[in-house]
Amino acid sequence: MKKQTTGTMRHLILLIYIIIVLYPLLFILNSSFKNNSEVVLHPWGLPGKFDFQNYVDAFTSSRIGTYFINSLYISTIATTAAILFATAIAYAVTRMKYPKLSKLVYGTLLISLLISPASLLIPLYIMIRNLGIYNTPFALIVPYTAFGIPLSVFVIAAFLKSIPKELEEAGIMDGLSVYGLLLRVIMPLTMPTLVTVFILNFMGHWNEFIMANLFLSSQNLRTLPVAVVSFMDKFQMNYGALTASVMISAIPVILVYTVLQRQIIQGVTSGSVKG
Repeated sequence: MKKQTTGTMRHLILLIYIIIVLYPLLFILNSSFKNNSEVVLHPWGLPGKFDFQNYVDAFTSSRIGTYFINSLYISTIATTAAILFATAIAYAVTRMKYPKLSKLVYGTLLISLLISPASLLIPLYIMIRNLGIYNTPFALIVPYTAFGIPLSVFVIAAFLKSIPKELEEAGIMDGLSVYGLLLRVIMPLTMPTLVTVFILNFMGHWNEFIMANLFLSSQNLRTLPVAVVSFMDKFQMNYGALTASVMISAIPVILVYTVLQRQIIQGVTSGSVKG
């Protein structure tokens, strides 16, 4: 009886947690089908009819499709670059024959994790201006890549330590170079971890606002978070169109996480136990 009660309480706690997590998303989804009066007068009620006009307005009146592509392009390029650099660094650090140098690299990366990106906005702004990439996609791709490398290295290195060195020795016997080992042996084995790192970095870049608002001044280059904020003035507080825009910006992350959730869980736990 006691075990049954404990199990019921656990399920009840999980149910409450799920409701708390999903409520904001469901509220925005419900509001995206309402007109302005329904949102104001009946914020928690169902819409009178499920009309996609708010989504049509978001695409036609606000060029959200352009901002969507901008976010997708910048986030994908920056995340891919960060993973490539992080994999190479993690492989070098875990297989390095110089322990002191390995510890120095690890320590440097650890210190970089302690530095808030917000504290570097001014020097970043000056550097981007001097490089001549201000108000270009590279104004975000470069810092996004740099900030994504440290954590990615730690996650990937944790898994690489569990890979038997005999696999690499077999690859060397087959005539593979260091780059061949990395591309043909290491990266396929670390794919679950790489997927996890990709999703974590992609979500962070997709939702980032401060640097996107500071380093891009052209409306044609705006990312979705910056554009959604500007919609409040553009739509003159049209809550239906605003929530529709928020849903459009959230859909890619939700879909990617839903499709790849098994790989994400596998990647998070893969480096915790050595084989």
